[in-house]
Parts: sequence; structure tokens; C-alpha cells
Amino acid sequence: MVYISSMKCSERILASLAHREPDMLAIDFGGMRSTGINAIAYGRLKRHLGISGGAIKVYDVFQQLAEPEESVLSRMGGDVVQLHRFAPSFGIPITEWKPDTLADGTPCLVPAGLNPVRTPEGDLLLYHGATVIATKPKSSDYYNPVHHPLADCRTIADLDRTKAWRIGDEELSYLRDTSARLRQTGYAVLASFGGNILEAGQLDFGYERFMTMLGAEPDLCRHYFERITAGYLDDLARYLDAVGDNIDVIQFGDDLGSQSGPQISPRMYRSLIKPYHQAQYQFARQHSQAAVFLHCCGGIVPLIPDLIDAGVQVLNPVQISAKGMEPAELKREFGQDLTFWGGGANMQTFVPTATPAEIRDHVRKLIDIFAPGGGFVFNQVHNIQANVEPEKVLAIYGAAGEYRGGKE
Repeated sequence: MVYISSMKCSERILASLAHREPDMLAIDFGGMRSTGINAIAYGRLKRHLGISGGAIKVYDVFQQLAEPEESVLSRMGGDVVQLHRFAPSFGIPITEWKPDTLADGTPCLVPAGLNPVRTPEGDLLLYHGATVIATKPKSSDYYNPVHHPLADCRTIADLDRTKAWRIGDEELSYLRDTSARLRQTGYAVLASFGGNILEAGQLDFGYERFMTMLGAEPDLCRHYFERITAGYLDDLARYLDAVGDNIDVIQFGDDLGSQSGPQISPRMYRSLIKPYHQAQYQFARQHSQAAVFLHCCGGIVPLIPDLIDAGVQVLNPVQISAKGMEPAELKREFGQDLTFWGGGANMQTFVPTATPAEIRDHVRKLIDIFAPGGGFVFNQVHNIQANVEPEKVLAIYGAAGEYRGGKE
């Protein structure tokens, strides 16, 4: 697809973030760990496009996501590249690579530190020391975290004896050098930070126990949140100092919703979670020009006013298949305050069974809702999974390209 443009990719994203209509639709193809594409689907897409060179880098081991190459990114109209964390999955650095093979036999590269152990049944286990921290069943395309390091913590004293992982000098050097390199590409730079609060507790303590703790042990939860937020703020200061003006967006994450609505009530969110979100988001806004981006899945409409108040400027993935997440209503109610980054194709309940023609029509209608007045960066809802055919991927991004006015 060839486009006649008057803006750089970064300028296009910045205009959208400022709620101005850019020269053409702003597009994100794989610029974040929830706007990406599974490595198997990516390999099929490359073959379909006739792109034979390069290498498929699986940078996110947990979700099996591929790093989009320039040849593919330009074909799909992407405007965004990602500044990864140094070790985005299970603490495995992504600065060195080794050959491997995807489940469908496609050659790929994986982080050199990825050394899973295969069981007699064909499952893969990831170890940290003697502890299994993640598993990839033979029947699955993905790794699942299985270790909850704080599962045995019962008191504040127990928590105070634990040690949190922090950003080190090696990562700061990586962030400094990589952000400077990405800035020279002309693409908008999305910096992945994290800062999860609710999800951190679910992972550290185990989902069921932590959700019970929120109601039964709020003081223990607050102490935990205070500890991790103090660490986040210290890390955030060093992170922002390292990347300087080389980033346009800083991405936080916390899945607060389910298919049927918020995981917790607005009242509980305001009491237990919001103060720690707000501390991070406001710090980022006060110490950086980068827009505050929150990845937050599910039906979160009742929480959106509080998220805006906490400092969120960009919302992703805009899960339009969840309860209450009606596109026109979202744009009408929150379009003045939020940039919607996603919401461009329902990957959960529509795309898997739709034809390419139906997908194109679906995408056009969603763009017509979200794009007017700016405040929209096109992307499908969450990642493109392994079973999505290349024809459907091209239907999604072809419709976005047609909206841009591009020509083959």
C-alpha cells in the first residue's frame, strides 16, 4: 500500500494524541505487547506477502509475539515501534538471540536465555533455579505463569522480608541506547513500562487468594501496594531519565475488567487501587512529555472516569466485545479526554468466523466511529492470535489503508 503523506509517523501519532485529525489515519501494527501478532500468524503473513528475508524474532515468550520487521511494518502502514523492557518475559533478556522453531515448523529466533525443559509428555517447563515458573503444554501455543512468589505471605512482616526486583544499570543502559536509536527511525516510540497494581497482586499471591484478600485483608493489600508503588516510582524516575525525550508514549498496564464488567467495584477501585495508579500516572505526566497509555482489558466503563482522573490519556485495547464497551457511546462520553488505541476489529467474537469482506465492512464502521476529531490510533482489539489467517489480517489493515486513501 502506497500513501501520500504530509506527516512523519511520529507526527501522525502525536496529532492523534492531541485530539487533532492527522493527515491520515494513525495505525499501530505490533507496537505494543497487546497490539501485536502471534509469531505463527506473523510467519504466515510474511509468506502470504511474499517476504522471504529477515527473521521472526519471538520477543515476548509468554504470548509468543513476533517483532514486526520494517518490511512488514511499512506494508501494514504502521506508525509505531516499541521500546521493550530489557527482559519482557520471565526475566529473559532480548539482546541476544538463538535459532529455534515455532510449533508449525517455521524457523524463528528466541532470546538466547530461553532454555525450557521438555517433559516426557511433550510439555515445556521454564525454571528459575529449582522452581518451575511457567509451563507451555504440548497442546498450547503459549506459556502460562504458574509460580506465585508471595503465596505463603500472611502478614505485613512476611511481606517486609521479601525483596522486589528492580531496574538495574544494565537495563538503564539498554533503554538509553535503544530509545535513542528508535527515535532516529521516524516512527512514534511507545515505551513499555508496566506498573501493574491489581495484576501484580494476582500474579504474586495467586488470583483466587488475592481477590479474597482485597475484601478480607485490605490493610495487607495496601501495605503490598505501597511497597511495590514505591519501587515503581523509583524505577520510573530512572527510566524516564534514561529515555529522555526519545519516547512519545509510556505504557502502563492493569487488566481491571472481565467480559461482564469490572473485576472490582468502583468503590473498591477508588479505595485500594486508584491511589497507586494515580501516583505513577501523575509522576509520568509531570516528568515527561510522553502520553500516559493504559492497557486495560474488559468491560471497564464504570471505572473510566476514575482512570481519567488518575491521569490516563490513552486507553487500550478498547475491548468492544465486553459488557458496556459500545463504540459510539465510548467516543461520545470519553472521546474528549481519551485517545482510543485499539477497538478497530473485534478479534474475540467477530473476526474468527467472519469473511474478509465482512471484516472490511466491520472495520470501516468502527473507524467511522472512532476516527473523527482525532483521539484514535487504529489497531485491532488485542493481539492477532495464531489461528488468524493472513487474508483476515490483510482485510483488517487493508480497510484501514483504504480509509487512509492508500493505493496498491
